[in-house]
Amino acid sequence: MRQWLTKTNLLVGLGLAAFYGLIQILIQAGVLRAFHQVNLITACLGIIMAVSLNLITGFTGQFSLGHAGFMAVGAYFSAVLTVRGGVYSPFSIVAGGLLAAVFGLLVGLPALRLKGDYLAIATLGFGEMIRVLLLNAKYVGGAAGLFGIPRTVGWTGAFFAAAATVLVIRNLLWSSYGRACIAVREDEVAAELMGIDITKYKALAFAVGAFFAGLGGGVYAHYFYGLQPDNFGFMRSVDYLVMVVLGGLGSLTGSVLAAVALTFINVILQQYSAVRMILYAVLLIVIMIFRPRGLMGSRELRIGRGGARKAAGDGAAGDA
Repeated sequence: MRQWLTKTNLLVGLGLAAFYGLIQILIQAGVLRAFHQVNLITACLGIIMAVSLNLITGFTGQFSLGHAGFMAVGAYFSAVLTVRGGVYSPFSIVAGGLLAAVFGLLVGLPALRLKGDYLAIATLGFGEMIRVLLLNAKYVGGAAGLFGIPRTVGWTGAFFAAAATVLVIRNLLWSSYGRACIAVREDEVAAELMGIDITKYKALAFAVGAFFAGLGGGVYAHYFYGLQPDNFGFMRSVDYLVMVVLGGLGSLTGSVLAAVALTFINVILQQYSAVRMILYAVLLIVIMIFRPRGLMGSRELRIGRGGARKAAGDGAAGDA
């Protein structure tokens, strides 16, 4: 508990509270209407998914392409608990995250014998398997989808879910657990020689990342009040991977910035519907040419003296 009561955490908490209060005042004043709130909540979902994926891919070095599958598990399970079981939505959302964490372990343990591209293909297969199962599951509506989910999550719920995701994973990464994950990413052989249980930390990274992906799925289900299997296809996993790579592998700050930036870039480009995806692709190419390590590289914003600093335990060089 004491590691949470740090000056940095308190300052971050105050900053988040001030930001939330400002947005809430603008909503109450009618400045931010329903359209703006949808985009704010979409940005919060992007933050949850990108930060949780960064734990797996950026900090532990496990290339995953099935993150939308964990999101689907959390979304559907929480929705079923609420609609069919009458469970209070905050509990059903957390339950969805817990089931997604179980799936993370079930997928992670056998798949972690694989590395690099092979692991990516295995996780891609998991994501597609979940989507196909949902397409054929009549209990949850099959291809037609599951609707009638009560909208119990709004800006407040999405914001606090995103803030909790960032704060929990940040503190996790600056603990001995996080340093062990980074050691596994840098050199598995050296980490094992130092007594680090590689399988344990890889599996835990998958479980924690999957939990928050499932949490994001629950928030999605209880805001958009409708689910269809195709909402959680391969391209959604790619969208979140793009956020992680664009922000910087191994940078939570980068994931947050990229999630917010890409959400609002998509909004801006909507008026150019005929060439939106071309402009989007060109923009990403330009950014990656000039910032090949992402917007933040492996750095984090630091409150206080020193500005940006390297992520815990990261010895990579070359970031601006």
